[in-house]
Amino acid sequence: MILVTTDEIKGKEISESLGIVKGEIVQSKNIGRDFMAGMKTLVGGEIVGYTEMIREARQIATKRMVDEANSLGADAVIGIRYGSSAVMQGAAEIIVYGTAVKLK
Repeated sequence: MILVTTDEIKGKEISESLGIVKGEIVQSKNIGRDFMAGMKTLVGGEIVGYTEMIREARQIATKRMVDEANSLGADAVIGIRYGSSAVMQGAAEIIVYGTAVKLK
């Protein structure tokens, strides 16, 4: 599966647009990470637990989008965009979406 943020793929021709595909997840961190994150805000710096949580959530959301594209018989997803928001304290939503296409 080819995944790109552009609306075309260099050297490839799109034969059919199959529609929008997406993947989403709401992920929370565990209490231990939350406590350590609170402590880190006192001294500054990267909150590694949050970074890992977001990275994992992005991977899961992307896999869900790819699975949806595969179910449509897509060869690629173009125009991919990511979004995130805080759903509640300690939990974040990650969404990824794009257009599933068939290539010639």
